[in-house]
Amino acid sequence: MMRRIWIILFLALPFTGFAQYSISGRVINKNDQKPVADASVFLNNASAGTKTADNGTFTLTNVRPGQYDLVVSIIGYETVHQPIMVNKDLRLGDILISPKTIALNEVKIMPPGDRDKYYQKFLRLFFGYGEFAADCKILNPDLLDFDYDRPAKVFTASSSDYLEIENKALGYRIKYFLNNFKNDEKSGVLYFEGTAAFSEMQGKPSAVRRWVKNRLKVYQGSSMHFLRSAIANDIETEGFRVLKLIRTPDTAKSVTGIPRYKETLVSKPYLNVSDFIRTTDIPGEYALGYPDCLYIMYAKKWAHQAIKNPAAPLPDKPAFLDDPVCTTLIFNGAYSYFDANGIIINPQSILFEGAWGIGGVAELLPVDYVPGEVGKVDGP
Repeated sequence: MMRRIWIILFLALPFTGFAQYSISGRVINKNDQKPVADASVFLNNASAGTKTADNGTFTLTNVRPGQYDLVVSIIGYETVHQPIMVNKDLRLGDILISPKTIALNEVKIMPPGDRDKYYQKFLRLFFGYGEFAADCKILNPDLLDFDYDRPAKVFTASSSDYLEIENKALGYRIKYFLNNFKNDEKSGVLYFEGTAAFSEMQGKPSAVRRWVKNRLKVYQGSSMHFLRSAIANDIETEGFRVLKLIRTPDTAKSVTGIPRYKETLVSKPYLNVSDFIRTTDIPGEYALGYPDCLYIMYAKKWAHQAIKNPAAPLPDKPAFLDDPVCTTLIFNGAYSYFDANGIIINPQSILFEGAWGIGGVAELLPVDYVPGEVGKVDGP
């Protein structure tokens, strides 16, 4: 898709001021043209979801503006993904799904000890290293397949169906189909992607209050928070500071095999939103880009607060207690695109180093998350 990039930044309304829309349509069997009942229809990585009626129709309500991946899934049929841009009520018409052709996949047998070792490794990488990782659990781990290429030092994983995940720290149940998971130990890059459907856990008022508090804690200082603040041209008020980081390859040999760089941080002046954000000719879609790396600081959350054990010694760094949580943004192309929800549309276009790169699924919020909001969801 070709996009036109505009130099002048259009200042959008604050996120909380956005309208809400509906999405409706009908799911049809492509072969016999009959309606498909009880199919799950949901927005990928969001809390909006429902089931089709007996006549195949569905309606999603209270959908916030933004670009989404609409997913239709039911046992016995191929899963359908349809990109949509929501800036008004949508009537999608008929969505055709095809019966699935059963194929026998190669089964890789590994010793039980190896599988357990790889599963524990997967959990650490998948859930991340934040304080809420220990509160997350995969209920059906047998759906996971692992592989490790020893010469290349690449660890991969996938799931044969939707993983059922409980996050008791944030109060979410997540159905997650893991499409791609790759940990390149030589480069130090971890990348994974999948299809996710969120639903609310039910709990006592005290549990709900804890979930609201924890969700806000995860949101504050996150990439979602930063991009939404940038759209509203409010990054400084929200606690963010953005600096230019010049990074050049260091020819010195790395002991770990991970590439090394020489870095120069330009501490002043702070960059303005117009230095790295552009609008595009697609309503509700924005472009993030900069000739060098971006160094993003969040001054309202301090690094030492992430240490769970108060008795643990602090790193040997004199100014550590005054350091904000920081993330380095490294661009793999001219622009990384994101929507009004603050979600990166082409995630392979950018790398996160630092705070945004360690949270994992344990700190995953629905793309339509609103701070302070908790509500019932008729998820798939």
